[in-house]
Amino acid sequence: MGQLCGRCMQLLQDFVAFIQRMSSDLVHGIKECLTLISKCSCLKQNSCKARQLYKPILQPHERVTAQEFLQHIETGFEMSPLGKDPLEALRTLAFSENPGLQQSAALYYLHMSQHMNIPLPVEHLEPFYALLRSTDLEVQQMSSLSLVNFLLEGNIDKELVVQMGLLEPILDLLESEDPTVQCNSCACTMILAVSESNREAIGAARGVTPLLSLANSYDPRVQQNAVGAILNLTQSEKIQQVLCKEGALLVLALLLESPDSEVQYYSCAALSNVAANVQHHEAMLRPGNRFLLRTLTSLLSSSVDKVSSQACVCLRNLATSADIQAEMVAEDVLSKLRSLLASGSEDVCRASIALLWILSQHPHNQDILACAELLQSLGMLLSAHKTDPVIVGHAACIIKNLSLSKNRQRITESPCVEGLLQTMLSTSIQEDSLCYVTSCLAELAKQEGATLRMVQWMDEPLTKCLVRLAGHLEHTEPSFHAASIIQHMIGHEKTMLLLKCHIGDIQAYLKKFLTHQEIRFQQLGIATFCRLREDPEFSLAFRKSQIAKLLEQVRQQTEETQELLRAAICHEDS
Repeated sequence: MGQLCGRCMQLLQDFVAFIQRMSSDLVHGIKECLTLISKCSCLKQNSCKARQLYKPILQPHERVTAQEFLQHIETGFEMSPLGKDPLEALRTLAFSENPGLQQSAALYYLHMSQHMNIPLPVEHLEPFYALLRSTDLEVQQMSSLSLVNFLLEGNIDKELVVQMGLLEPILDLLESEDPTVQCNSCACTMILAVSESNREAIGAARGVTPLLSLANSYDPRVQQNAVGAILNLTQSEKIQQVLCKEGALLVLALLLESPDSEVQYYSCAALSNVAANVQHHEAMLRPGNRFLLRTLTSLLSSSVDKVSSQACVCLRNLATSADIQAEMVAEDVLSKLRSLLASGSEDVCRASIALLWILSQHPHNQDILACAELLQSLGMLLSAHKTDPVIVGHAACIIKNLSLSKNRQRITESPCVEGLLQTMLSTSIQEDSLCYVTSCLAELAKQEGATLRMVQWMDEPLTKCLVRLAGHLEHTEPSFHAASIIQHMIGHEKTMLLLKCHIGDIQAYLKKFLTHQEIRFQQLGIATFCRLREDPEFSLAFRKSQIAKLLEQVRQQTEETQELLRAAICHEDS
């Protein structure tokens, strides 16, 4: 075999040097990788197990305690689980390095959490710290589950759990690789987060990041509890800032498309809380990206009532500007709302009518809303929910908003007028909704077409209701509106026949109006008197009453006022 030439020898030497350099870089890269992996928290449990390949030595006092603990159980220890001796035994077992003893303590706490119906003393929380910090997976599972049970049953004060230092080990367990431990720790965090002080503690302990990570878990139990915990955290404006900074808006928006309706509901409710704060709207509705609006609109068609109603709430919180509302309308929100108004669920009807009320406040939406189909739906809703003050009040406000537009004729021809009149018979005078209903009817009564429609539906119960309301001057607005409705319907034969059955009550409220401090009441009383006086029966009744004297007093006061005004004006001119 011949020798290599100088050129080939140089190439071979260069190749060997190259391989050596590559090997050195590769080895260095492998070392760096292994070092980083070894420092990760996911290997903490495994590394502890590796160090515990030896069998922990059972200390003499632990052996005695375990034997006594067993004897207590066998002799009826469960009859008095919260005594001093059991507590000392549980402390010894919980702080032991022996996993078997820790498992005994954890198992007993789990048993207590499932059967105890009295508060757990503060001292019994101390062993939980050691159990939650245990390197044994079963101990972690049982102790975290027992803590969830205690919290759910109200056996432990939520603020006290944080004060006792248990929040840190609970949040550490969020990073466990075991789904059961993750599920339990998320549940603990979710329950603890119902307290404002606890929410701030969770945020300060950097509990938001692992929760957002677990919100994308493939385990449905873990995901539900993680998103539930995030929902509770969004009740704090301070934590909302932290959540938004950590990317929660995108996570929650994507979870709206989850196949799990519970996750959809929690995510939507969390976004509703954030949307209640206007400063987050820009981040939620990035220009050119209306993914959230489209997704929320699609959820209005959900077959799960609480999901569709929560989507309404979120859209309502976002609908703060005309531009956003225009985009909602463009996404065909109105057709979906019409379907929701016919829902058998009261919560869905309340949420959808509240969103519709927000949309009706902007003039550019009123022509679209005043379509025959939607007015028909509103009329049917009033008939079906005439005793619900929330639905009745919002519906009346919507109709009044629409009556200010050029579409009054459509309202007059719809079932809305009848629906509003009928609600007065079922609504308590103390309800704010009655004020909205009477205000809306009084506004409609200014239109002759609507007045004729009201007269058509008037009967004895409705007439009696209106006269009664007019006489309740302590409820100022409903009283004024009811009297205004009556005044506009005077002159129609049917109305006059119905009113003649209440001459005494009408005279009574007219006297109160004429002596009222507000000029609008005096003016309405005079106008009503003038119109009723044209009827012979009313005219005769008025002559026999004291109304003429009251009118004279009003005239004298008016003249005196005019003289004072003239004097004041002349003095000002001079």
